[in-house]
Amino acid sequence: MNIYLLIAGLLSAVAALLHLGCIYFGASWYRFFGAGEQMALMAEQGSLQPTIITLIIFSVLSFWSAYAFSAAGLIIRLPFIRIVLSLITLVYIVRGIAGFTLINSPMGRSPEFWLWSSAICLSLGVIHIMGLKQEWAKL
Repeated sequence: MNIYLLIAGLLSAVAALLHLGCIYFGASWYRFFGAGEQMALMAEQGSLQPTIITLIIFSVLSFWSAYAFSAAGLIIRLPFIRIVLSLITLVYIVRGIAGFTLINSPMGRSPEFWLWSSAICLSLGVIHIMGLKQEWAKL
């Protein structure tokens, strides 16, 4: 079992579950995790928009988690595993780097949100790279 891809899958799963927590616990969680005051206000007002957006993010992160678990050997082999994991890794790396450029113009989010979320995404990308490097020939 590839420990790096197992960790990558676990971290993506935790991130997915935290997004579900935002839906369940509402505005206070949206604020705490830096989703922006607009998302928090919409959640307080009962708008479905934050729920829909957050469910989409939850679904993407769950999908990514499943692919990491598949490559780690924890679940069945999923189709197109090399290309999908390569794209997931690329998205994490690009999101991590791009987010650092938004710290000074946070677009409705706090600079701390961009700092922490970018560091997390970049770290996840690096963990994926390390796991992919070890497993590439087997995938």
